[in-house]
Amino acid sequence: MSQLILDCEPVFQFVTQYFPLVRSAGQQGIGLQKDGRLIAGVLYDDFNGSNTWMHVAAEPGKRWLNREYLYACFAYPFIQLNCRRISGWVEASNTDARRFDEHLGFQQEAVLTGAARDGGDVIIYRMFKEECKYVHKR
Repeated sequence: MSQLILDCEPVFQFVTQYFPLVRSAGQQGIGLQKDGRLIAGVLYDDFNGSNTWMHVAAEPGKRWLNREYLYACFAYPFIQLNCRRISGWVEASNTDARRFDEHLGFQQEAVLTGAARDGGDVIIYRMFKEECKYVHKR
């Protein structure tokens, strides 16, 4: 049985095991816990009244995505914060993360040439509130 975790600190610790992020003011997190340990986490930061950045990490190979977690992860920015859009970045070499973001409905918006840790590109993704099927299907 899985359980949502709304404490930002353990979610931050979990997500930063997978890629580097720094603490920022107002950062929030939603984790998914199974059998007493986190298996997925989403961090939100840099909310500016219209947009927030969303960072997702999960244990590789685990089947963790469920409707309750999807709803929580998109309801926070789009309903609670009333964001117009969500942005995210993925290193171009991370094809699994790119496929995952695109499967969720994120659209590629820009490429930051040479901005990745490995010297490759970073892809910027975005989703507008009206495009989010996870909060509008309820």
